[in-house]
Amino acid sequence: MNDISKIAWDDTVLPFQLDASDIRGRIARLDGTLDAVLSQHDYPAPIERLVAEMALLTALIGQNVNPGWKLSLQVRGDGPARLIATDWHAPDTPGEPGRLRAWASFDAERLDERADPFGQIGRGYFAILIDQGQGTHPYQGITPISGGSLTACAETYFAQSEQLPTRFALSVGVDIAPGGRESWRGGGVMLQHMPKASPFAREATGEGGLLQAGDILSAEEGENWRRANMLLDTVEDLELIGPSLQPTELLVRLFHEEGPRVFDPQPAEFGCPCSAERVRQSLSIYSARDIGHMTTEDGRVTADCQFCGAHYEFDPATLGFEATEAP
Repeated sequence: MNDISKIAWDDTVLPFQLDASDIRGRIARLDGTLDAVLSQHDYPAPIERLVAEMALLTALIGQNVNPGWKLSLQVRGDGPARLIATDWHAPDTPGEPGRLRAWASFDAERLDERADPFGQIGRGYFAILIDQGQGTHPYQGITPISGGSLTACAETYFAQSEQLPTRFALSVGVDIAPGGRESWRGGGVMLQHMPKASPFAREATGEGGLLQAGDILSAEEGENWRRANMLLDTVEDLELIGPSLQPTELLVRLFHEEGPRVFDPQPAEFGCPCSAERVRQSLSIYSARDIGHMTTEDGRVTADCQFCGAHYEFDPATLGFEATEAP
């Protein structure tokens, strides 16, 4: 790969549409962004892979949210991988990068590093949350953990909660650059049928009580959907990750007969909006007594960002709605 193609396509999400199939989609390539997300923590290998896949899913889904909104994905389970949380902060200005961050909580004593990473989640739920900004109520949709992968959970969510047939193909891995430096790369494709759900979808019941694509689409729509999925089944991991094949070339290779049409790519970067002021705001609902319970023996109130590891310290007299001193 030459430097020009790296600059043009790494850390981007490319929206597209298949006009012949009435299907929309996105292709994501995460290079430095994914590496920056994972470098904030020292996770065991199974947790690292789960976080990488969740971050890639978040970029693919988040590219479509409105400017200034925040999309969050969460997986909670009763296994050793207790929580995986990701955020996509859509830029206020079109063309600016979307900011991606992620973190995980896990039980190191119960974790089996030789087992399948997804199996470490156990029973639980997959959730998507959308925060539209100040003065609005966040949207939240939840479905049970299902299938054998995070992509299967996301596909079930869209079929069940949004009644939109959706398919993901993801690949993540570690790239070894000349000199031996290791860095994470990830790539993925998202397909989604345009929102023309069957009028019978709300009455349909899928396997295990969860809807699938076949429960939603009409016969003609179902044939188009199956054809696009069969084409996506031919993609290889290295084609998803790159860097030798650009996203536009991959799109033509997979779907040239479906009339692919591309739109402006969305750049992505690691970004965490945490700040001392945001921590103060979050603590403004507490009384002086509550703040006292949070105060350390050194007379400070501390807070750590779970996403980026930033550490904050405050004078307790400046916190809460009963603060006696200005910050």
